[in-house]
Amino acid sequence: MVDETTPGSHARHPAQRDRGGWWWTRGGLVAIGFLLIGAFYLLREHYGHTLGALPYLLLLACPLMHLFMHHGHGHGHGGGGPHAGSDRGDGAK
Repeated sequence: MVDETTPGSHARHPAQRDRGGWWWTRGGLVAIGFLLIGAFYLLREHYGHTLGALPYLLLLACPLMHLFMHHGHGHGHGGGGPHAGSDRGDGAK
């Protein structure tokens, strides 16, 4: 077993692990810049189409947010356990 403090272990400092990955490298920042410029010109060229679709996109966002936002609530994982109903406020009994 290799100790994390030995010089050849290739262990990284905890602050280096949480830097955000590839998007914060030089290539990632360049890619973000090109994507932003491309999105600006695309929306600028098709401004009328974008505004016409905006109400439908908002209506589509509602069920998608409902599906993705309820991911961590534990729905459908069986009956109650020791923590069943613990997410309710103090007023509900």
